[in-house]
Amino acid sequence: MKRLRGLSGPAWLSLLAGAAAAFAHPPFGFLPGLLGYGLLLAMVDRTQGDRPIRSAFWRGFLAGTAYFLIGCWWVAEAFFVDAAAQGWMAPFAVAGLATGMGLFWGGAGALYRWLRPADAMLKVLVFAGALSLLEWLRGHVLTGFPWNLPGETWKAGSAPSQAAALVGSYGLSWLTIIAMAALVAPFAFGRRRSTWMLGAGGAVIVAALYGYGAVRLSHALPVKPDAQWVRMVQADVRQEAKYDVDKFQSIMSRYLKLTSQAPTRGHKPDIVIWPEGALPVAANDLFKPSVWTSTAIAGALQPGQILLTGAYRQDEHATSIVYYNSLFALRRDGADLTQLAMYDKFRLVPFGEYLPLEKVLAPLGVKKMVHVGDGFSAGPPPGPMTVPGMATVQPLICYESLFPGLARQGAKAGGGRAEWIVNVSNDAWFGQTSGPKQSLNLSSYRAIEDGLPMVRATPTGVSAVVDAYGRSRPGETLPLGGFGVIDAPLPPALPQTPFARYGETAFWLMIALSLCALVPAARKAKP
Repeated sequence: MKRLRGLSGPAWLSLLAGAAAAFAHPPFGFLPGLLGYGLLLAMVDRTQGDRPIRSAFWRGFLAGTAYFLIGCWWVAEAFFVDAAAQGWMAPFAVAGLATGMGLFWGGAGALYRWLRPADAMLKVLVFAGALSLLEWLRGHVLTGFPWNLPGETWKAGSAPSQAAALVGSYGLSWLTIIAMAALVAPFAFGRRRSTWMLGAGGAVIVAALYGYGAVRLSHALPVKPDAQWVRMVQADVRQEAKYDVDKFQSIMSRYLKLTSQAPTRGHKPDIVIWPEGALPVAANDLFKPSVWTSTAIAGALQPGQILLTGAYRQDEHATSIVYYNSLFALRRDGADLTQLAMYDKFRLVPFGEYLPLEKVLAPLGVKKMVHVGDGFSAGPPPGPMTVPGMATVQPLICYESLFPGLARQGAKAGGGRAEWIVNVSNDAWFGQTSGPKQSLNLSSYRAIEDGLPMVRATPTGVSAVVDAYGRSRPGETLPLGGFGVIDAPLPPALPQTPFARYGETAFWLMIALSLCALVPAARKAKP
């Protein structure tokens, strides 16, 4: 108890640091909250007593828990879709996610305190390296959960966000943390000439982010005259409605009505896009030739029109049935549908679509508690989808759009770069919360990183056309709870970006620079 009382001051300041950084993210957009990273550096640097590393872990953990509690509270909404069976789990799920992710920030605090150099400039470098490295680990452990990376605080499409085209979201995280930590340095490490110079350096980094982005955004992206036109269908179907068998025909009719309506901007759409899990029926039955659903969907399409839609499918093996979360490319040929291509989701949601460490956790009853069932199986590494009559596209299904470099991996695996990204998602799970808005911002970073336009379709919003600079185009966005379609030409792609070419090389050079900051400290410590 004595130790906890001694930490009471730093404890609330650590919580404040994490909360401030969380409120800097869209849709809140309180950018001064970014200084929370500098406040966290001051907290973990000042740990005293006989266990400073343990204290630093505690302070980092508290900051991370506050950060993810604010950034991920919307997860609770998913458990109220079936409130009678799962509603009681909501507070435990949110608390478990926030504290679990907070462990990474705790690890960053402990790592920094263990390495802690004496010079203020070196402190800032080491802290930025420790926190951004643990954020990279958060995006990779157990398939990862890279939600709200520090570098993705900047609104996608804004000037600072453009640096992701150079260094990716992890590299932008390092730059963001180091800038904010440097700005706070004069107040954390004493008002001396050296710390004021360090603060000025942080201001220069922020100015450089805005300056580079402004120059990059000054280059217009005119739509090509021969650009293909897409139609995103947002039928505003709540998640709970998909579990009511009596509502299937109503859901179906909403999608068919919107698909078949007249063009809204005078151009017939070449491609129609339905979201992930648009219809709650296995694709094996839904698109089977001569089945009424297949005929009805074909009837809503124009001859030769292509439909991209999410749906789950099942493969029957000798001893089991394997399920996949997939994207299908279908075309109306005559009175029926022809399947042109298919993509199986590669990155699955842990505890949602599959159970990690299943052999360990399943016997403990975790599988039944989280209602994963048999779960989904992962598809092969992602590659661009080639469909006759359509520009080559890189599919990203829901959760996959959080991962920096996944489209780049697809280009390497598929032997060529896609011309655009399609992101189908099922944000209906999260209702009218901040989650879907944040999801749009995060997924738009994939457009910036790869220099590719992105078309995003969800059942309840936010659906949008995003250009290669990560900007949601005016008039081409459907908000939360919106019902309708967006007809729009595909924006052009940019030349291959440095990130698309070199991946996370720049990020690892930044981590190496942070490690090099320890060399002077080691020399001073040497007898």
